[in-house]
Amino acid sequence: MMSRLPFGALLFAALALCASPPPPAPLVQIKDIQIPKIDQPPKIEEFLNGGSRDDMKRIDDFRQRNPGDGAPVSRKTSAWIGYSDKSFYAVFVCHAPAGQVRARLSKREDIFSDDFVAVGLDTYHDRQRAYEFLVNPLGIQADGVETEGRGDDFSVDMLWSAEGRLTPEGYVVAIGIPFHSLRFSHGRFQTWGLALARNIPTNNELSFWPYVSQKVEGFNQQFGTVNGLESISPGRNIQFIPYGAFGQSHFLDTPDSGAPSFRSKTDIRGGMDAKAVIHDSLTLDVTVNPDFSQVESDDPQVTVNQRYEVQFPEKRPFFLENNGYFVTPENLFFSRRIVDPEFGTRLTGKLGRWNLGLLGSDDRAPGQMADEMDPDYGTRASIGVLRAQREFGKQSNAGVFFADREFAGGFNRVGAVDARLKLDEHWTLTGQAMTSQSRDPDGASSGGDAWNLDLHRQDRNYSYDLTYIDRSEGFRTDLGFVPRTNIRQLSQFIARRFHPKSKILLSWGPQLNVMGDMDHRGVQQDWAVNPSFNLEMARGTYFGVYRSERYERFSGIDFRRSDTGFGGHTEFFKRATFDFGYSKGTRINYSAPDGLDPFLCNGSELQAQFTFRPTSRIELDTFYYLTRLRTRADSFVGAPGVPGGRTAGVFVNHLARTRLNYQFTRALSLRLILDYDGVLENPALIGLDRQKRVAGDALLTYLIHPGTAVYLGYTDQLENQAIMPGNPPFLGRTAFPSVTTGRQLFMKVSYLIRL
Repeated sequence: MMSRLPFGALLFAALALCASPPPPAPLVQIKDIQIPKIDQPPKIEEFLNGGSRDDMKRIDDFRQRNPGDGAPVSRKTSAWIGYSDKSFYAVFVCHAPAGQVRARLSKREDIFSDDFVAVGLDTYHDRQRAYEFLVNPLGIQADGVETEGRGDDFSVDMLWSAEGRLTPEGYVVAIGIPFHSLRFSHGRFQTWGLALARNIPTNNELSFWPYVSQKVEGFNQQFGTVNGLESISPGRNIQFIPYGAFGQSHFLDTPDSGAPSFRSKTDIRGGMDAKAVIHDSLTLDVTVNPDFSQVESDDPQVTVNQRYEVQFPEKRPFFLENNGYFVTPENLFFSRRIVDPEFGTRLTGKLGRWNLGLLGSDDRAPGQMADEMDPDYGTRASIGVLRAQREFGKQSNAGVFFADREFAGGFNRVGAVDARLKLDEHWTLTGQAMTSQSRDPDGASSGGDAWNLDLHRQDRNYSYDLTYIDRSEGFRTDLGFVPRTNIRQLSQFIARRFHPKSKILLSWGPQLNVMGDMDHRGVQQDWAVNPSFNLEMARGTYFGVYRSERYERFSGIDFRRSDTGFGGHTEFFKRATFDFGYSKGTRINYSAPDGLDPFLCNGSELQAQFTFRPTSRIELDTFYYLTRLRTRADSFVGAPGVPGGRTAGVFVNHLARTRLNYQFTRALSLRLILDYDGVLENPALIGLDRQKRVAGDALLTYLIHPGTAVYLGYTDQLENQAIMPGNPPFLGRTAFPSVTTGRQLFMKVSYLIRL
């Protein structure tokens, strides 16, 4: 009885709640403009003390998207736009009371807690995809691509110019975007979509020209239209990025067979990335011995006692660029599955209403992991990915996907078709059908199908999602990230937001998430009911509380679970940001030791992050995550070392990171990181090692612009691990993390050559 959930009643209730009165008539605003051609690029000095440029188009009518949807921008904001044969230009003049502008001299992309202005360019005018260029008052840049239905992707790095200056009245920003950094159709006369934006964090305010409302689903279709661009082209845009890297490392080698030992290694390598634009809109990237080194370290994540694989984001430049062309509703291409490639090639771009992505690569990792006596030792996996998508109607599209990974006579091939239908201004329907065929190197074959469907509604007051997922037991994607198969799952999410006329409480409301699934034999696997309540307050302050009731079947055992938690975020203070979260309830011990079944425990998680910026150049960031698991007197009795009716600790995991960044100039920065990861376990109750790890990381970066940079870094890792005497010697745990198990000094230099 406890494992069944009445989804039909919840569905009808949710659909009824989504019914809302028709929105008020939209604001009357001129959204079609003519952009003038100018002879000289604009300079900030021309716009100081009330200055202007008569040869540029002035835009003043900025409207809030939030908090006051449609209200005029709260602080005077003006923008001027124009273009030359080679670039698009925009200048923003933003007024603000003294002392209320937030601006830091930070690294590229780290501006989202600051005041900033932005330019959005839909260069194909297809209402599907737009470039984004953001700048804070000191000229620090961020850029990305916004794709309808998928949101923002800030992994993109483009070459453009920006300058910012604080003034007694606020600040002024000048932006220059070369046409050779953009892709657009071939034609003498161009029509683009345009959006201009200003972010005011002290008011939780984001304003746009033209008016971009939350009352309708979608973003790009609300852009303005820019005419007057004539005889422009991205040009041939051929570029080369050669790089050289040197590394000296000392590490603990733990082979599968043989005794562990400490080794030293010197690594000198070089390579080349090349890029060419074909027919103005297609980009061909070729790389030989690619630079796949990760300058940025992964952020800490809890990996202890997890039922499913933990996903770490991609950070390697080759795979990040234009990754959006390979995205589908199901994550069928997760590029970190390609571990150690030697070459790569990629073709991406747009032909008419077609979006195209082709990728080919090898991967040396499978052959390196094989035993030296294995005939496949030293061989490589071959990888190919194809994605094509056709746009039609108003923000609708349909696409196909194919991926193939082959190694040692085995293969995994995945094919899919998908579609996104824009039903009206509030509703979208997204679906995907997938199939896979696999053969292992030993000759065993398997295959299976998968489906997903998502119905989404969005406006300012309501949000609703109905999602169905069906993955057969034999479905497999070696290049994707699909942590669970053999499942049929139905889930619903609904949220209601109220917007009081208050300067302190900006919005509030409840939300509800319900989910249930079963395997393909009809056995219930999970259900969950998660109500929550959220508040949005002034000065970037948010708070939420939730309650969860759920059922989970694991390892053939039925578990009934509950959880209660709260969390929040605040930027109330100009120089400090604080995030916190706490949850407590029942948890499953997924990692029970041999001879012991999984069992229910009491558990809790505490997460806190504090960011302090004492000056515009210094940022100190501290993160702490505490996870605890403890037996329950009423649900587990008889484990070795646990007297009946009493409780005992199962494990405690401490994760901590302190990061200090000092920005000498816009190009030069120093980053210091200190990490701690400690797992204190009860070996009678969980199959974990007692692990204590301390790691230090220093990185000096001189980044002139994307592609041209010098990195000098040092890392050192200490663990409570040592080689113990024996025949043969073996690894053992010590009380303290006092043994260096990994140390590296490295330097990397790259240089962008653009023709």
